[in-house]
Amino acid sequence: MSFFESLLVLSLAAILLLQVSRRLSAPYPSLLAMAGAAAALVPGIPYVSLEPEIALALFIAPALMDAAFDFPVGTARRFWLPLLVFAVGGVVVTAFTVALAASWYAGLPLAAALVLGAIVAPPDAAAATAILSGVAIPRSTDAVLRGESLFNDAAALLIFGAALAVHSTGNLGVTVGLHFALAAPGGILLGILAAFVGKNLSGFVSGTLGGNLLQFVQTYLVWILAEHLGLSAVLAVVAMAMAMASSVATSARMRVQSYAVWSAVVFVLNIMAFLLMGMQIKGIIAAMPEGQLMRACTFAAFIVAIVVLVRFAVCIGYNRILARLARRRGRTQPATLKQAILAGWCGMRGLVTLATAFALPSDFPQRDTVVLTAFAVVLATLVIQGLTLSPLIRWLGLDGRAAAAEELRARRAQITRAGIHALEDQTGPEAELLRGKFLIEQQALFSVAGPSSLEPYRKLALGSIAAQRMELERLRSDNELNVDEYNLLLEEIDWKELAVLPLEERKIEEI
Repeated sequence: MSFFESLLVLSLAAILLLQVSRRLSAPYPSLLAMAGAAAALVPGIPYVSLEPEIALALFIAPALMDAAFDFPVGTARRFWLPLLVFAVGGVVVTAFTVALAASWYAGLPLAAALVLGAIVAPPDAAAATAILSGVAIPRSTDAVLRGESLFNDAAALLIFGAALAVHSTGNLGVTVGLHFALAAPGGILLGILAAFVGKNLSGFVSGTLGGNLLQFVQTYLVWILAEHLGLSAVLAVVAMAMAMASSVATSARMRVQSYAVWSAVVFVLNIMAFLLMGMQIKGIIAAMPEGQLMRACTFAAFIVAIVVLVRFAVCIGYNRILARLARRRGRTQPATLKQAILAGWCGMRGLVTLATAFALPSDFPQRDTVVLTAFAVVLATLVIQGLTLSPLIRWLGLDGRAAAAEELRARRAQITRAGIHALEDQTGPEAELLRGKFLIEQQALFSVAGPSSLEPYRKLALGSIAAQRMELERLRSDNELNVDEYNLLLEEIDWKELAVLPLEERKIEEI
């Protein structure tokens, strides 16, 4: 079976699994990873290996760009302390705890054990974004978890590189130490510079499909350039995305187009990544002698338990310290113990963990065991934590879907009032038409019947739009329009219909 045929089979399997995920209300990363692992063990199923360098750039760079673009700089400032504690402190504590445990249990040299600790330490941005998108949790917890997943990969990769250098050379050295010290700030500066360049280039391609292509090319180029310069590629992409989101002005048309393209591409890449992650079990087991497998599995289970417990200790410990300080100062506790428990359970690992494990040199001590351990951490956290996250949220009483819907209604009302206020001093038939439309929306928001009170208006509007579409089809059938003219007019009518439809009918869900 050729690579293209294998890719087609994987895509068909993914489509089926996504439907299962939707019907079970289960996060799709968990099911895809589990299905990939199961499929890899079936005889005759083609094995698709992951090249570490290509996998990180191909899958991680656009996922980081997409997530960081939606993470405002103001939110990062507001939650800088928990982000620092989780993204840096949590990774460091996990890495060193795993290192001590691995050195004691498996006899790994301390530097090599720290390499393993850095591999399994960071929760994954793609997994966190994909799973959190399907639940409704307190806004502050959601912001911290999403922000943490953007920055912890950088901390883990820096520890990974430094520990691997110490293991290979016997000492860190001034030159190597200086290199790693400059990697983080250098990556941030590179990302900000890239955002400035992108801002100046975007004007030439704005409103074109070439503009979307430039966004992807720029993302990959920044990642690759950072890698060649020895800088943090993760921080370079994150800094570029956040700088562009806060400074680059885009038209409504380009923004809608970009969101549609990016959401589709990142979704497809995530699906392939989670499926391929599961399928790597075949190559891992094949490379391991039969007598070593059981000992390696026991060690892997030990490390999985440590990774989960350490995250709980960091999250709950930080929460209790803040709660104690808040009581002493007479302030409101910023986050509850239940929120800390939830954050402790949101430690899903992903592609960075697996790719860094595969990137280890062939002479690395107990390499097969380390790679199997990395895979076990990824699969266990994605499947066990991912599948139990929604029940845990309900059990903790943190399911905020009803409250979130009411809050969204209130925000819509604020936005509608802003539109009405802008028309207060305006006169004329055009202003009256606009004012009437906004008043209809406002009445629907504050009506007891809610959005359903818009149904008479919506029914009239959709009937008129349907008549317009029928006339357009008649003009096409009579050959009074060419293809481009037809598609342009059809798009205009579709925009009118989307503006009238309720949210649930115009929103494209992931699954």
